[in-house]
Amino acid sequence: MRILSLTAGAAEMYCGSCLRDNALARELMAMGHDVILAPVYTPTKVDGRNVSGSRVLFGGISVYLQQHSALFRHTPWIVDRLLDSPWALKMASRRSLAVNPKLLGEMTVSMLEGESGRLAKEFAKLEYWFSQGLKPDVVNLPNTLLISMAQPVRNVFRGPLVCTMQGEDLFLDSLAEPYRSQALSLIRARVKDIDAFVAVSAWYADYMAEYFQIPRARIHTVGLGVDPAASSDSLERKGDFTVSYMARIAPEKGLHLLFEAWRRFREKDQGPARLRAAGYLAPEHRPYLEGVTRQLTEWGHARDFEYLGELDHGNKARFLAEAHVLTVPVVYDDPKGLYALEALAAGTPVVLPARGALTEHVERTGGGILTAAGDARQIADAWLQLKNDPSTARQFGERGRANAALHYSVRAMASQTLELYRMLAASPPPSAMGETVASGQ
Repeated sequence: MRILSLTAGAAEMYCGSCLRDNALARELMAMGHDVILAPVYTPTKVDGRNVSGSRVLFGGISVYLQQHSALFRHTPWIVDRLLDSPWALKMASRRSLAVNPKLLGEMTVSMLEGESGRLAKEFAKLEYWFSQGLKPDVVNLPNTLLISMAQPVRNVFRGPLVCTMQGEDLFLDSLAEPYRSQALSLIRARVKDIDAFVAVSAWYADYMAEYFQIPRARIHTVGLGVDPAASSDSLERKGDFTVSYMARIAPEKGLHLLFEAWRRFREKDQGPARLRAAGYLAPEHRPYLEGVTRQLTEWGHARDFEYLGELDHGNKARFLAEAHVLTVPVVYDDPKGLYALEALAAGTPVVLPARGALTEHVERTGGGILTAAGDARQIADAWLQLKNDPSTARQFGERGRANAALHYSVRAMASQTLELYRMLAASPPPSAMGETVASGQ
Protein backbone atom coordinates (compact mmCIF):
# COMPACT_ATOMS: atom_id res chain seq x y z
CA MET A 1 0.00 0.00 0.00
CA ARG A 2 0.97 3.64 -0.41
CA ILE A 3 0.39 5.28 2.97
CA LEU A 4 0.54 8.97 3.79
CA SER A 5 0.82 9.57 7.51
CA LEU A 6 1.18 12.92 9.25
CA THR A 7 3.00 13.30 12.57
CA ALA A 8 2.95 16.36 14.83
CA GLY A 9 6.46 17.41 15.79
CA ALA A 10 7.21 18.47 19.36
CA ALA A 11 10.32 20.57 18.70
CA GLU A 12 13.31 19.44 20.79
CA MET A 13 11.31 17.06 23.02
CA TYR A 14 11.08 13.29 22.71
CA CYS A 15 7.32 12.92 22.28
CA GLY A 16 5.52 9.62 22.80
CA SER A 17 3.24 10.27 19.84
CA CYS A 18 6.20 11.07 17.57
CA LEU A 19 7.98 7.91 18.71
CA ARG A 20 4.88 5.86 17.99
CA ASP A 21 4.24 7.40 14.57
CA ASN A 22 7.86 6.99 13.50
CA ALA A 23 8.12 3.38 14.72
CA LEU A 24 4.90 2.49 12.90
CA ALA A 25 6.03 4.09 9.63
CA ARG A 26 9.45 2.46 9.87
CA GLU A 27 7.93 -0.99 10.40
CA LEU A 28 5.43 -0.58 7.57
CA MET A 29 8.35 0.32 5.31
CA ALA A 30 10.19 -2.80 6.47
CA MET A 31 7.11 -4.82 5.51
CA GLY A 32 7.44 -3.51 1.96
CA HIS A 33 4.93 -0.67 1.92
CA ASP A 34 5.44 2.80 0.48
CA VAL A 35 5.11 5.21 3.42
CA ILE A 36 5.36 8.99 3.49
CA LEU A 37 5.68 10.31 7.05
CA ALA A 38 5.20 14.08 6.93
CA PRO A 39 5.91 16.21 10.03
CA VAL A 40 3.59 19.02 11.07
CA TYR A 41 4.67 22.19 12.95
CA THR A 42 8.32 21.15 13.52
CA PRO A 43 10.67 18.33 12.53
CA THR A 44 10.30 15.33 14.82
CA LYS A 45 12.79 14.14 17.42
CA VAL A 46 12.87 10.37 17.90
CA ASP A 47 15.24 7.98 19.66
CA GLY A 48 15.75 5.67 16.67
CA ARG A 49 16.13 6.05 12.92
CA ASN A 50 13.93 8.95 11.82
CA VAL A 51 11.96 8.15 8.65
CA SER A 52 9.99 11.40 8.46
CA GLY A 53 10.42 13.73 5.48
CA SER A 54 12.24 17.05 5.48
CA ARG A 55 9.20 19.03 4.30
CA VAL A 56 7.31 20.39 7.33
CA LEU A 57 3.62 21.13 6.86
CA PHE A 58 2.05 24.02 8.78
CA GLY A 59 5.51 25.15 9.87
CA GLY A 60 5.46 26.45 13.42
CA ILE A 61 6.99 29.82 12.56
CA SER A 62 4.53 30.58 9.75
CA VAL A 63 1.57 29.41 11.81
CA TYR A 64 2.63 31.61 14.72
CA LEU A 65 3.13 34.67 12.53
CA GLN A 66 -0.16 34.19 10.65
CA GLN A 67 -2.00 33.82 13.94
CA HIS A 68 -0.68 37.11 15.26
CA SER A 69 -0.30 39.28 12.15
CA ALA A 70 -2.60 39.76 9.14
CA LEU A 71 0.45 40.68 7.04
CA PHE A 72 1.78 37.11 7.08
CA ARG A 73 -1.59 35.70 6.00
CA HIS A 74 -0.93 37.14 2.57
CA THR A 75 2.83 36.74 2.06
CA PRO A 76 3.99 34.61 -0.91
CA TRP A 77 4.41 30.90 -0.20
CA ILE A 78 8.11 31.10 -0.99
CA VAL A 79 8.54 33.36 2.05
CA ASP A 80 6.88 30.73 4.20
CA ARG A 81 9.20 28.05 2.83
CA LEU A 82 12.17 30.09 4.01
CA LEU A 83 10.64 30.69 7.43
CA ASP A 84 9.82 27.01 7.82
CA SER A 85 13.04 25.52 6.53
CA PRO A 86 14.41 22.78 8.80
CA TRP A 87 17.28 24.94 10.07
CA ALA A 88 14.97 27.85 10.95
CA LEU A 89 12.52 25.61 12.79
CA LYS A 90 15.34 23.92 14.64
CA MET A 91 16.76 27.26 15.76
CA ALA A 92 13.32 28.42 16.90
CA SER A 93 12.78 25.17 18.82
CA ARG A 94 16.02 25.67 20.71
CA ARG A 95 14.79 29.05 21.90
CA SER A 96 12.02 27.26 23.85
CA LEU A 97 9.02 29.02 22.37
CA ALA A 98 6.05 28.84 24.72
CA VAL A 99 4.19 25.55 24.50
CA ASN A 100 2.05 25.89 27.61
CA PRO A 101 -1.44 24.81 26.44
CA LYS A 102 -3.07 27.51 28.59
CA LEU A 103 -1.45 30.09 26.28
CA LEU A 104 -2.40 28.32 23.07
CA GLY A 105 -6.18 28.55 23.18
CA GLU A 106 -6.50 31.01 20.32
CA MET A 107 -4.03 29.09 18.17
CA THR A 108 -5.88 25.82 18.77
CA VAL A 109 -9.21 27.30 17.80
CA SER A 110 -7.72 28.95 14.70
CA MET A 111 -6.29 25.60 13.61
CA LEU A 112 -9.62 23.86 14.11
CA GLU A 113 -11.47 26.57 12.18
CA GLY A 114 -9.60 25.33 9.14
CA GLU A 115 -10.11 27.09 5.83
CA SER A 116 -12.38 29.71 7.40
CA GLY A 117 -9.88 30.78 10.08
CA ARG A 118 -6.71 32.82 10.30
CA LEU A 119 -4.61 29.95 8.98
CA ALA A 120 -6.55 29.59 5.71
CA LYS A 121 -3.34 30.01 3.67
CA GLU A 122 -1.81 26.94 5.31
CA PHE A 123 -4.85 24.84 4.41
CA ALA A 124 -4.63 26.01 0.81
CA LYS A 125 -0.97 24.95 0.75
CA LEU A 126 -1.92 21.57 2.19
CA GLU A 127 -4.51 21.00 -0.54
CA TYR A 128 -2.03 22.02 -3.22
CA TRP A 129 0.61 19.65 -1.82
CA PHE A 130 -1.88 16.76 -1.89
CA SER A 131 -2.77 17.52 -5.49
CA GLN A 132 0.84 17.11 -6.68
CA GLY A 133 0.72 13.43 -7.52
CA LEU A 134 0.97 11.88 -4.05
CA LYS A 135 -1.85 9.39 -4.78
CA PRO A 136 -1.90 7.51 -1.45
CA ASP A 137 -4.19 4.56 -0.76
CA VAL A 138 -4.90 5.84 2.76
CA VAL A 139 -4.21 9.01 4.73
CA ASN A 140 -3.69 9.07 8.51
CA LEU A 141 -3.89 12.20 10.68
CA PRO A 142 -1.92 11.96 13.96
CA ASN A 143 -4.56 13.38 16.34
CA THR A 144 -7.92 15.12 16.47
CA LEU A 145 -6.29 18.53 17.00
CA LEU A 146 -5.51 18.35 13.27
CA ILE A 147 -8.95 17.07 12.22
CA SER A 148 -9.54 20.32 10.29
CA MET A 149 -7.05 19.03 7.71
CA ALA A 150 -9.62 16.45 6.64
CA GLN A 151 -11.70 18.78 4.49
CA PRO A 152 -8.93 20.17 2.24
CA VAL A 153 -7.60 16.62 1.90
CA ARG A 154 -11.09 15.48 0.90
CA ASN A 155 -11.11 18.09 -1.86
CA VAL A 156 -8.39 16.16 -3.71
CA PHE A 157 -8.47 12.65 -2.18
CA ARG A 158 -11.24 10.06 -2.27
CA GLY A 159 -9.63 7.21 -0.33
CA PRO A 160 -9.92 6.30 3.37
CA LEU A 161 -9.09 9.02 5.86
CA VAL A 162 -8.07 7.84 9.34
CA CYS A 163 -7.38 9.84 12.50
CA THR A 164 -5.36 8.52 15.44
CA MET A 165 -6.22 9.52 19.00
CA GLN A 166 -3.30 9.42 21.42
CA GLY A 167 -3.75 11.74 24.37
CA GLU A 168 -5.03 15.06 23.05
CA ASP A 169 -7.79 15.27 25.69
CA LEU A 170 -5.14 16.22 28.29
CA PHE A 171 -4.17 19.22 26.16
CA LEU A 172 -7.77 20.20 25.47
CA ASP A 173 -8.80 19.97 29.11
CA SER A 174 -5.96 22.30 30.08
CA LEU A 175 -7.16 25.08 27.77
CA ALA A 176 -8.76 28.10 29.39
CA GLU A 177 -12.36 28.88 28.55
CA PRO A 178 -13.87 29.75 26.17
CA TYR A 179 -11.17 28.04 24.06
CA ARG A 180 -11.72 24.54 25.47
CA SER A 181 -15.43 24.57 24.70
CA GLN A 182 -14.87 26.10 21.27
CA ALA A 183 -12.22 23.51 20.40
CA LEU A 184 -14.41 20.59 21.52
CA SER A 185 -17.33 21.91 19.49
CA LEU A 186 -15.20 22.32 16.37
CA ILE A 187 -13.74 18.82 16.66
CA ARG A 188 -17.16 17.21 17.24
CA ALA A 189 -18.52 19.00 14.18
CA ARG A 190 -15.73 17.54 12.02
CA VAL A 191 -15.99 13.94 13.21
CA LYS A 192 -18.08 13.18 10.12
CA ASP A 193 -15.08 13.98 7.89
CA ILE A 194 -13.13 10.94 9.17
CA ASP A 195 -13.73 7.37 7.98
CA ALA A 196 -12.24 5.67 11.03
CA PHE A 197 -10.54 6.62 14.27
CA VAL A 198 -7.70 4.68 15.90
CA ALA A 199 -7.20 4.70 19.68
CA VAL A 200 -3.93 3.52 21.20
CA SER A 201 -5.63 1.56 23.99
CA ALA A 202 -9.01 -0.06 24.57
CA TRP A 203 -9.60 2.20 27.56
CA TYR A 204 -8.99 5.28 25.44
CA ALA A 205 -11.31 4.07 22.70
CA ASP A 206 -14.16 3.87 25.20
CA TYR A 207 -13.27 7.19 26.77
CA MET A 208 -12.95 9.14 23.53
CA ALA A 209 -16.22 7.78 22.15
CA GLU A 210 -17.98 9.69 24.91
CA TYR A 211 -15.57 12.63 25.00
CA PHE A 212 -15.99 13.49 21.31
CA GLN A 213 -19.46 11.93 20.91
CA ILE A 214 -18.23 9.45 18.31
CA PRO A 215 -20.13 6.20 17.72
CA ARG A 216 -18.01 3.52 19.37
CA ALA A 217 -18.15 1.37 16.23
CA ARG A 218 -16.07 4.01 14.41
CA ILE A 219 -13.16 3.77 16.86
CA HIS A 220 -10.66 0.93 16.37
CA THR A 221 -8.01 -0.10 18.86
CA VAL A 222 -4.41 -0.64 17.81
CA GLY A 223 -2.11 -1.02 20.78
CA LEU A 224 1.25 0.70 20.99
CA GLY A 225 4.34 -1.11 19.81
CA VAL A 226 7.72 -1.19 21.53
CA ASP A 227 10.92 -1.65 19.56
CA PRO A 228 12.55 -4.92 20.71
CA ALA A 229 15.95 -3.28 20.30
CA ALA A 230 15.16 -1.27 23.44
CA SER A 231 14.92 -4.44 25.52
CA SER A 232 17.64 -5.70 27.84
CA ASP A 233 18.99 -9.20 27.24
CA SER A 234 19.34 -9.92 30.95
CA LEU A 235 16.71 -9.96 33.67
CA GLU A 236 19.33 -9.87 36.43
CA ARG A 237 19.18 -6.68 38.47
CA LYS A 238 22.38 -6.20 40.43
CA GLY A 239 23.54 -3.51 42.80
CA ASP A 240 21.46 -1.39 45.15
CA PHE A 241 17.69 -1.68 44.88
CA THR A 242 16.74 0.96 42.30
CA VAL A 243 13.36 2.55 41.72
CA SER A 244 13.20 4.35 38.37
CA TYR A 245 10.86 6.93 36.87
CA MET A 246 10.91 7.56 33.11
CA ALA A 247 8.51 10.23 31.85
CA ARG A 248 8.22 13.97 31.40
CA ILE A 249 8.94 15.96 34.56
CA ALA A 250 5.52 17.50 35.07
CA PRO A 251 2.91 17.57 37.87
CA GLU A 252 0.50 15.31 36.00
CA LYS A 253 3.16 12.58 35.81
CA GLY A 254 3.27 12.43 39.62
CA LEU A 255 6.93 12.94 40.57
CA HIS A 256 5.74 14.52 43.84
CA LEU A 257 3.77 11.36 44.60
CA LEU A 258 6.84 9.25 43.80
CA PHE A 259 8.83 11.23 46.36
CA GLU A 260 6.10 10.81 48.97
CA ALA A 261 6.11 7.05 48.35
CA TRP A 262 9.92 7.06 48.70
CA ARG A 263 9.64 8.77 52.09
CA ARG A 264 7.28 6.04 53.27
CA PHE A 265 9.47 3.32 51.78
CA ARG A 266 12.57 4.64 53.58
CA GLU A 267 10.68 4.69 56.88
CA LYS A 268 10.47 0.90 56.62
CA ASP A 269 13.72 0.13 54.80
CA GLN A 270 17.00 1.91 55.48
CA GLY A 271 19.13 -0.45 53.41
CA PRO A 272 21.04 0.58 50.26
CA ALA A 273 18.56 1.91 47.69
CA ARG A 274 18.39 4.65 45.12
CA LEU A 275 15.75 6.64 43.25
CA ARG A 276 16.41 7.69 39.65
CA ALA A 277 14.36 9.84 37.27
CA ALA A 278 14.74 10.53 33.56
CA GLY A 279 12.63 12.54 31.17
CA TYR A 280 12.13 15.84 29.41
CA LEU A 281 11.97 18.93 31.60
CA ALA A 282 10.20 21.92 30.04
CA PRO A 283 11.28 25.39 31.20
CA GLU A 284 7.88 26.02 32.79
CA HIS A 285 8.26 22.90 34.97
CA ARG A 286 11.70 23.68 36.40
CA PRO A 287 10.15 25.30 39.52
CA TYR A 288 8.11 22.13 40.03
CA LEU A 289 11.21 19.92 39.97
CA GLU A 290 13.08 22.30 42.27
CA GLY A 291 10.15 22.35 44.70
CA VAL A 292 9.67 18.60 44.99
CA THR A 293 13.44 18.01 45.18
CA ARG A 294 13.64 20.55 48.00
CA GLN A 295 10.94 18.60 49.82
CA LEU A 296 12.93 15.38 49.39
CA THR A 297 15.96 17.17 50.87
CA GLU A 298 13.92 18.26 53.89
CA TRP A 299 12.97 14.63 54.43
CA GLY A 300 16.65 13.71 54.45
CA HIS A 301 16.64 11.61 51.26
CA ALA A 302 18.31 13.92 48.75
CA ARG A 303 21.34 11.63 48.45
CA ASP A 304 19.09 8.79 47.28
CA PHE A 305 17.90 10.73 44.21
CA GLU A 306 19.44 11.31 40.79
CA TYR A 307 17.89 13.14 37.82
CA LEU A 308 19.46 12.15 34.50
CA GLY A 309 17.60 14.40 32.07
CA GLU A 310 16.29 13.21 28.73
CA LEU A 311 17.64 9.88 27.47
CA ASP A 312 18.37 8.74 23.95
CA HIS A 313 17.72 5.21 22.69
CA GLY A 314 20.85 3.55 24.04
CA ASN A 315 20.84 5.29 27.42
CA LYS A 316 17.16 4.47 27.86
CA ALA A 317 17.89 0.77 27.43
CA ARG A 318 20.70 0.94 29.99
CA PHE A 319 18.52 2.93 32.39
CA LEU A 320 15.80 0.26 32.29
CA ALA A 321 18.32 -2.59 32.54
CA GLU A 322 19.61 -1.10 35.81
CA ALA A 323 16.14 -0.59 37.33
CA HIS A 324 14.66 -3.08 39.77
CA VAL A 325 11.23 -1.51 39.26
CA LEU A 326 9.71 1.34 37.24
CA THR A 327 7.04 3.59 38.73
CA VAL A 328 5.36 6.60 37.13
CA PRO A 329 2.49 7.48 39.51
CA VAL A 330 0.46 9.60 37.08
CA VAL A 331 -2.38 11.63 38.56
CA TYR A 332 -4.54 11.41 35.42
CA ASP A 333 -5.89 8.61 33.24
CA ASP A 334 -2.96 8.01 30.90
CA PRO A 335 -4.23 6.71 27.54
CA LYS A 336 -0.81 5.48 26.34
CA GLY A 337 1.65 4.56 29.07
CA LEU A 338 4.50 4.01 26.62
CA TYR A 339 7.00 4.13 29.51
CA ALA A 340 5.24 1.12 31.04
CA LEU A 341 5.52 -0.90 27.85
CA GLU A 342 9.19 0.03 27.40
CA ALA A 343 9.93 -1.15 30.93
CA LEU A 344 7.96 -4.38 30.48
CA ALA A 345 9.74 -5.09 27.19
CA ALA A 346 13.05 -4.69 29.05
CA GLY A 347 12.00 -7.21 31.68
CA THR A 348 11.67 -4.53 34.36
CA PRO A 349 8.75 -5.01 36.78
CA VAL A 350 6.36 -2.07 37.11
CA VAL A 351 4.39 -0.59 39.98
CA LEU A 352 1.74 1.67 38.51
CA PRO A 353 -1.62 3.22 39.44
CA ALA A 354 -4.73 1.39 38.28
CA ARG A 355 -5.99 4.05 35.89
CA GLY A 356 -6.30 4.64 32.17
CA ALA A 357 -4.36 2.31 29.89
CA LEU A 358 -1.94 1.36 32.68
CA THR A 359 -4.46 -1.10 34.11
CA GLU A 360 -4.79 -2.64 30.65
CA HIS A 361 -1.02 -2.97 30.20
CA VAL A 362 -0.28 -4.53 33.59
CA GLU A 363 -3.21 -6.94 33.52
CA ARG A 364 -2.46 -8.04 29.99
CA THR A 365 1.23 -8.65 30.57
CA GLY A 366 1.26 -9.74 34.21
CA GLY A 367 4.43 -7.71 34.58
CA GLY A 368 3.87 -5.87 37.81
CA ILE A 369 1.65 -4.52 40.56
CA LEU A 370 -1.28 -2.11 40.30
CA THR A 371 -1.96 0.28 43.17
CA ALA A 372 -4.87 2.54 44.00
CA ALA A 373 -4.62 5.90 42.27
CA GLY A 374 -2.77 8.47 44.34
CA ASP A 375 -1.89 6.02 47.15
CA ALA A 376 1.75 6.57 48.14
CA ARG A 377 1.53 3.98 50.92
CA GLN A 378 0.54 1.21 48.48
CA ILE A 379 3.38 2.18 46.15
CA ALA A 380 5.90 1.96 49.00
CA ASP A 381 4.54 -1.41 50.12
CA ALA A 382 4.80 -2.76 46.54
CA TRP A 383 8.45 -1.67 46.37
CA LEU A 384 9.13 -3.41 49.66
CA GLN A 385 7.54 -6.59 48.34
CA LEU A 386 9.74 -6.57 45.24
CA LYS A 387 12.91 -5.77 47.18
CA ASN A 388 12.31 -8.48 49.76
CA ASP A 389 11.21 -11.13 47.26
CA PRO A 390 13.59 -11.11 44.26
CA SER A 391 12.10 -14.33 42.85
CA THR A 392 8.66 -12.74 42.54
CA ALA A 393 10.24 -9.66 40.99
CA ARG A 394 11.98 -11.86 38.44
CA GLN A 395 8.71 -13.63 37.61
CA PHE A 396 7.09 -10.24 36.95
CA GLY A 397 10.01 -9.36 34.68
CA GLU A 398 9.82 -12.63 32.75
CA ARG A 399 6.06 -12.44 32.23
CA GLY A 400 6.19 -8.78 31.35
CA ARG A 401 8.87 -9.19 28.73
CA ALA A 402 7.27 -12.25 27.13
CA ASN A 403 3.79 -10.72 26.92
CA ALA A 404 5.04 -7.32 25.80
CA ALA A 405 6.79 -9.06 22.90
CA LEU A 406 3.58 -10.93 22.11
CA HIS A 407 1.05 -8.12 22.36
CA TYR A 408 2.98 -4.84 22.13
CA SER A 409 5.64 -5.31 19.47
CA VAL A 410 6.12 -2.80 16.67
CA ARG A 411 5.37 -5.60 14.19
CA ALA A 412 2.03 -6.31 15.91
CA MET A 413 1.15 -2.60 15.82
CA ALA A 414 2.03 -2.38 12.12
CA SER A 415 0.12 -5.57 11.23
CA GLN A 416 -3.02 -4.40 13.01
CA THR A 417 -2.79 -0.98 11.38
CA LEU A 418 -2.35 -2.51 7.96
CA GLU A 419 -5.34 -4.78 8.55
CA LEU A 420 -7.46 -1.72 9.29
CA TYR A 421 -6.18 0.19 6.25
CA ARG A 422 -6.93 -2.72 3.94
CA MET A 423 -10.38 -3.15 5.38
CA LEU A 424 -11.15 0.53 4.87
CA ALA A 425 -9.82 0.49 1.32
CA ALA A 426 -12.07 -2.46 0.46
CA SER A 427 -15.17 -1.46 2.43
CA PRO A 428 -18.05 0.99 2.25
CA PRO A 429 -18.28 3.90 4.74
CA PRO A 430 -17.58 3.08 8.41
CA SER A 431 -21.22 2.92 9.45
CA ALA A 432 -21.26 -0.61 8.07
CA MET A 433 -18.04 -1.68 9.80
CA GLY A 434 -17.39 -3.70 12.93
CA GLU A 435 -16.18 -2.30 16.19
CA THR A 436 -12.52 -3.19 16.48
CA VAL A 437 -9.50 -4.40 14.64
CA ALA A 438 -7.46 -7.24 16.03
CA SER A 439 -5.83 -6.83 19.39
CA GLY A 440 -4.92 -3.88 21.52
CA GLN A 441 -7.84 -5.08 23.64
